[in-house]
Amino acid sequence: MSGSSRYPEEFRRDAVALVRSASRPLAQVARELGVNHETLRTWVRAADRAESAAASGGETAERE
Repeated sequence: MSGSSRYPEEFRRDAVALVRSASRPLAQVARELGVNHETLRTWVRAADRAESAAASGGETAERE
């Protein structure tokens, strides 16, 4: 998640956590937060990728 966003990193992290813990659809959470649903979906996917890479222990870096 890049730092050149109009949304602070903490807001993005909290929004992703809310999507993951909410029993509501992503689009509804996005509306409640005042964020475009595709923007929020992008944040969730980026967080998923980052966590997956961290969980793999940086295998990609080791192969290089």
